[in-house]
Amino acid sequence: MAANSSSTGSKTSSSGGGGKQSSPSAEQVVATFQRMRQEQRNMASKAAELEMDINEHSLVIDTLKEVDSSRKCFRLVGGVLVERTVKEVLPALENNKEQISKVIETINTQMQAKGRELTEYRERYNIRLVGEGEGDGQGQSAAPSGNSEGGGSKSGAGVLVS
Repeated sequence: MAANSSSTGSKTSSSGGGGKQSSPSAEQVVATFQRMRQEQRNMASKAAELEMDINEHSLVIDTLKEVDSSRKCFRLVGGVLVERTVKEVLPALENNKEQISKVIETINTQMQAKGRELTEYRERYNIRLVGEGEGDGQGQSAAPSGNSEGGGSKSGAGVLVS
């Protein structure tokens, strides 16, 4: 994950007096952005895992609905296989499925909030992902030589994140 900024020269942590109001370095911006993206990926992964659990619950529920309610049924509870009847297991499975659905909704809401936070962070620090600049449509590709490598652009230098 390479980072590239348009600032040249050696940037060190000891930047002289009054460093309290200075903006974070490009490396810090990239690290924070990567951490936020990883958090969003983890949420998406967890949501996908829970979706698979819901599909498994649905399959088992559909199968058990067609079975006699007094029939023996085995369920894994806390790593222990317990013997129950279908009429005892079916309501518990349906309840679990509802609870998992609620958790997925919560995770999806958190993912949307994280996405908005990421977008705001990208705009604040002018972060561009690798391969994003072509066909951006914001007019930046119309003047590639005047803004990309030399002079002073905005308040912060653009950060390229792979």
